[in-house]
Amino acid sequence: MTEKGSKKRGFFTQPLGIAVLVLLAFGLGNAFGAGRFPVGAQQSEFKAVSGLPEQLNYSQVDDVYDVLRNNYDGKLTEEQIINGLKEGLAKSTNDPYTEYYTQKEAKEFQSQIDNSFSGIGAELGKDKDDNLIIVSPIAGFPAERAGIRVQDIVASINDESTSGLSIDEAVKKIRGEKGTTVKLQIIRNKSAAQTFTITRENIQVPSAKHEIVEDNIGYLTVSTFSNDTADLVSKAANEFRDKGVQKIVLDLRGNPGGRLEQAVEVAGQWLPAGKTVLTEKRGDVTIKAYQSTGPATLQGIPTVVLIDEGSASASEIVAGALRDNKAARLIGMKSYGKGVVQQTICVAGPRQADGSCNGDMLKVTIASWFRPSGENIHKKGIKPDQEVKLSEADIEAKNDKQRQAALDYLNR
Repeated sequence: MTEKGSKKRGFFTQPLGIAVLVLLAFGLGNAFGAGRFPVGAQQSEFKAVSGLPEQLNYSQVDDVYDVLRNNYDGKLTEEQIINGLKEGLAKSTNDPYTEYYTQKEAKEFQSQIDNSFSGIGAELGKDKDDNLIIVSPIAGFPAERAGIRVQDIVASINDESTSGLSIDEAVKKIRGEKGTTVKLQIIRNKSAAQTFTITRENIQVPSAKHEIVEDNIGYLTVSTFSNDTADLVSKAANEFRDKGVQKIVLDLRGNPGGRLEQAVEVAGQWLPAGKTVLTEKRGDVTIKAYQSTGPATLQGIPTVVLIDEGSASASEIVAGALRDNKAARLIGMKSYGKGVVQQTICVAGPRQADGSCNGDMLKVTIASWFRPSGENIHKKGIKPDQEVKLSEADIEAKNDKQRQAALDYLNR
């Protein structure tokens, strides 16, 4: 997620998700997306994975430990060993969205969800060849200002190859104190590598902003689904209604996702109570159907949703819900394709009043989500009704053909 994380995109719900939240996020270094944040520790509301024993046989682990203890030529602490074991258990899933966080990492993850961190302002992800890529740079922040683009391959960080590096490991290397620099080697469109040296800044941005543009069109941009998103979108919707806005553009480009409950509330600005926003399933079993509770302030107003390769998880939930409920037309490029849900569970120490873990935490994939149409978009994305691609020349010239296509459609 932006170096907010792995842009592993994701989403969370209350009270789970990061103790229970559902997240969708990257960048912003971590996987941000659709997620839930749980409340407690090891307790689970789900059935255990079939085939796994109730207790593990640790004899071989003890053997490896003895070999390290007696032969390793270096410094190791008991804490390093224990953390390595816990991280290894999470990695054994081969799921890029299931990760173990130490207490420090858990706090950093929480700050990412709250849209407050120090870094370059870019969401990270992986492509089909397991290359570390830029999912989306955050507008107005160091990565974008330096010229970093969507789908850029990050070949190295501070001269260290990113081959085999997880998204979160890369995020840790990219993030750092304000005023310090990080050097990225970037490969773009299979051309020769370019080197970018970027100065880190404190990154804290409101998750949504709005304006009324030409022809009395309401233009709403949602960059992530954070704590403030539903409130900001509600204010925008009320202003659009009060000022007689007759058409709307909802810009979800480069949005890596975030909190599930926020995405459901945002969709409810267009959808009346009772309309399905998404359904969660484990295997073929439906866990929960999320339905709109309104207030449908923008119901019936012609709407275009802009999506691109950087739109993931929670943003895909909203785009899919509005499209399937015939509340909006999608324009842009096929979205990222993150159709799984993560939950965060505190595994050491109690959960604090703000929902964060006062100790170590596990972020684990608990379900898949499906659009109202019944489709799971994982690794497939959502195809827009009208495809509009931005070329390198368009980007350099700041010629936003996707935005213009949305305005042209609404003004037909």
